[in-house]
Amino acid sequence: MWMDAQHNKAPMKSLFVLASAFTLLFAQTDPAQPVLASRTARILRIDGILFKDLNKNGQLDPYEDWRLPAQTRAQDLVSRMTLEEKAGLMVGPSLNPGPGGAVSDQPTYGTNPFNPGPPQLVSPATEHALHQLHLAQFIIRANLPPRQMATWLNAVQEVAERTRLGIPPLFVTNPRNHLGAGANFGIMEAASAFSQWPGTLGLAATRDAKLVEEFASIAAREYLSVGLRGAYHPTADVATEPRWNRFSETLGEDANLTAELIGALIRGFQGPALGPSSVAVVTKHFPGAGPAGSGFDAHFPHGKNQVYPGNNLDYHLLPWKAAIAAGTAMIMPYYAVPNGIAKEATGMSYNQEIVTGLLRGKLGFQGVVNSDTGISTGMPWGVESLTVKDRYRKAIEAGVDRIGGDATPELIVQLVKEQKLTEARIDESARRILRIHFALGLFENPYVNPDEAARTVRNKEFERKAGLAQRKSIVLLKNRDAILPLKPGVKMYIQGLDPTEAARHGYVSTASPEKAEVCIARAAAPSGGFMAGRSTRPIDLTLPAEQLAPLRSLAQKCPLVTVLYLERPRVIPELAQDSAALLATFGVSDEALFDVLTGKFAPSGKLPFEMPSSMDAVRAQLEDMPHDSKNPLFPIGFGLSYPTPAR
Repeated sequence: MWMDAQHNKAPMKSLFVLASAFTLLFAQTDPAQPVLASRTARILRIDGILFKDLNKNGQLDPYEDWRLPAQTRAQDLVSRMTLEEKAGLMVGPSLNPGPGGAVSDQPTYGTNPFNPGPPQLVSPATEHALHQLHLAQFIIRANLPPRQMATWLNAVQEVAERTRLGIPPLFVTNPRNHLGAGANFGIMEAASAFSQWPGTLGLAATRDAKLVEEFASIAAREYLSVGLRGAYHPTADVATEPRWNRFSETLGEDANLTAELIGALIRGFQGPALGPSSVAVVTKHFPGAGPAGSGFDAHFPHGKNQVYPGNNLDYHLLPWKAAIAAGTAMIMPYYAVPNGIAKEATGMSYNQEIVTGLLRGKLGFQGVVNSDTGISTGMPWGVESLTVKDRYRKAIEAGVDRIGGDATPELIVQLVKEQKLTEARIDESARRILRIHFALGLFENPYVNPDEAARTVRNKEFERKAGLAQRKSIVLLKNRDAILPLKPGVKMYIQGLDPTEAARHGYVSTASPEKAEVCIARAAAPSGGFMAGRSTRPIDLTLPAEQLAPLRSLAQKCPLVTVLYLERPRVIPELAQDSAALLATFGVSDEALFDVLTGKFAPSGKLPFEMPSSMDAVRAQLEDMPHDSKNPLFPIGFGLSYPTPAR
């Protein structure tokens, strides 16, 4: 059923257009009329223009009028909401699908994997979440095929449309587009369904802001197609401590490069301003989590301290200034306690000096402050002695608008009724939050086309662009005697690569390194996984003997080309010495790698961090200072190339 909306200036008259059980799209001839989609809400026709009657009262209310500014609509909607409905906006748990991607009618409970305690509600039942808890933002961690993801999220939006005010929820996600990134709760979602780009360190290695912005634009189109309208990224942390366990999520240790690329990422995801084709980003983790004491991460009790021995906070703020200038919709403070930059020893989300004083006051941020997941029960650093309810109070007083990961808005209601928080303060956060929903056009059309999702996600053109980024991200660190590019027809022994890819490029692989003219070994520096951060010993950046010894042995049998995947800087002087050629990668396919090895694509990547020469040099570094290790093996920005041969 399609209808035309014509704009005229006749006296306003309204007419109900009943929606069927299926999504109805309402087309338009007036360019100002947005496309509306409804499954249960009636459509009002007023002066030939169409609006959704979200609160079912048969008249056009200001918050339903798409012609008004987002701020005006948010102000009106907040004035119509109960305290309980407003409180529901201020928490944002995960939401899980039911079997087969259906709407789930069962809650999910679990313990915090980083700091175990009593089981907590992880994902509420959908009807309960929307109709009783009044929630309006959910973290989507499920890895479903695109068509199934779109169908599920559409069904959740239909449940929301039936609520008293018809507020559409915002679905946010951790990154999904990085090759080789497995699902890691709270950090990364699996990338297999979406276009496969190098990790963020690889994006930084390209030094190509235009390509990085294009990556974000493509990722946004994939997110949009399945109904994901928010991103729990990008990461603006400047990784000045090489032992930090979240180094791989960053753009490296240079604040100026990070600032340039953060701006590109935000523009790619959001566009010049939030609108119906935007994905709203949550830039994290303010004020920059890179200066982690001894590299320990703040997910764990022994890593709760963020330190500034070099008094270098301003350097870490450069990407945040760029993010705010680019219009980031939301910002996420970190768990850590700011040592030396704030008077109060409480985690960032509880610290009024950090959130209100620095972020809102000094830097002028006016958007939503969304806390990291689990601050109230899992990582309540500096407020461990407070009850969960009083932790809510302290975070909201500090300037936080939403408690990430939680599903207990009743605590906010209790705080207001006990006069520990004012309803005016709740209204302030509610307006900020709803402004984003209105700007994104969710109130007009929160639905997506599952068939279009299947056609969009990881299509050939997106994969082609991702492949280009993979090739541009590869960094050539050593090339003794110009062993690369590989000469045509050279006999090779390969380890950790697909032999069919070698054959496709015209090379014969042998079963024995002794019979080869060149050995190519693809290896990954072990990270131990994110949970390795539980250890109270600082991470050792050297390669373990069980990995290093076989590579050095292989180098004795034939000239060795080492391809090393890096999720952080590593101490590899022996491997660099023994290798005839050494390449650093950050998530590349065998096809992309062979294109560089054979000279079909000349290496152009540059290190986004320095490679230290020893662990003594690492330990002597200051956590908040960039590239300050003594006599680095490879300096930041290093990268060789070679001409592509005529073929």
